[in-house]
Amino acid sequence: MSQGEAILQVQEVSLSFGAVQALIDVSVDVYAGELLAIIGPNGAGKTSLLNVISGVYRPQRGRIVFMGKERPRHTRPYEVARQGIARTFQNVALFKGMTVLENLMTGRALHMRRGLFSQALYWGWALREEEEHRAYVEKIIDFLEIEAIRKTPVGRLPYGLQKRVELGRALAAEPKLLLLDEPMAGMNVEEKEDMCRFILDTREEFGITCVLIEHDMGVVMDISDRVVVLDYGRKIAEGSPEEVRTNQDVIDAYLGVVHEEG
Repeated sequence: MSQGEAILQVQEVSLSFGAVQALIDVSVDVYAGELLAIIGPNGAGKTSLLNVISGVYRPQRGRIVFMGKERPRHTRPYEVARQGIARTFQNVALFKGMTVLENLMTGRALHMRRGLFSQALYWGWALREEEEHRAYVEKIIDFLEIEAIRKTPVGRLPYGLQKRVELGRALAAEPKLLLLDEPMAGMNVEEKEDMCRFILDTREEFGITCVLIEHDMGVVMDISDRVVVLDYGRKIAEGSPEEVRTNQDVIDAYLGVVHEEG
């Protein structure tokens, strides 16, 4: 899709769990090549929205249109991934006993075409396919500057590096749209700066559109092109970082009311 064209359209989506309404008539467009941030207080529906987009939750109402095609309501998460949507999670979801390289290779699973028997024998087409996927993963390892830990079991790594590996696994799937659920949670200032740089560089290096959930307002204002604000499951604001920062509804609901000194 060309720059500026809507790659994803969330149209009047509502999601409830019994009497609890997680999302209420939420509509969001995501444009090709942009970095869209979704913010809001705890319980505002941010992760629920990402779960709807990634196929984990099925909304009771509304439509999801991706790459110009409406997605059937029954679409499963692995089918969504095959369509070109990858994600990271609020809590690290890696295989802790596997190495960095092995974790990244799992991100290539959707692109592997050879049968299990050929892969087990590791010869012919299966061997060539393995080499091609490994070459792509090595490119990601270089991009994320994690060459030194490529053979280290993920469980031995500090939290900040685990989050970077999780980003790498998502990139290994070659997504068109990348959903990032609090990728900088629990990081120190230096780790956040590195992660911001990698997220911004994904657009230039891989041409990936990003949707980001993040609580650090400094990060949101620095790196996002547009911001959507949720509160109690409803969208209350949308615009540039500056427009959102000065929106009174956002100040009241999320950023805190500013009191003038008398």
